[in-house]
Amino acid sequence: MVKALVAYFSASGVTAAVAKRLAESIEADLFEIKPETPYTNADLNWMNKSSRSSVEMADRASRPAIAAKVADMASYDVVFIGFPVWWYREPSIVDTFVEAYDFTGKTIVPFATSGGSGLGETSKNLKELAPGADVPEGKRFPGSALGSDLGAWAAKWL
Repeated sequence: MVKALVAYFSASGVTAAVAKRLAESIEADLFEIKPETPYTNADLNWMNKSSRSSVEMADRASRPAIAAKVADMASYDVVFIGFPVWWYREPSIVDTFVEAYDFTGKTIVPFATSGGSGLGETSKNLKELAPGADVPEGKRFPGSALGSDLGAWAAKWL
């Protein structure tokens, strides 16, 4: 039996809701990727080039610290990683998360929430950050995605 984890970063709660429905529908464990220093509304103002999120996303080497780690990543076969789309890719904190573990032999499946932006080069980026992992193309979901639809999508990796 495949053991799955749904790890997610959520700035507004939309990705959290989708991640929880996905985890429930596939009976996976759930882990929130929380920043060591929480983001404020001002930090998330993408219109301000000096905001924390803008500065992080402008620097591809930026790795915001994470508050906690997954206790036993080695026990998972498939890790679904969810996030809001920032600047047409995964937020830098997701890069921090991926680099914190050895995903060799595992499958990392990205999924995102966005009002319209696609995942851009997210799968390519994650493949580079997790050598030895299988990283298929991810999918963008609306915040209203149903658990049954999420589960049907995820079934191909379980």
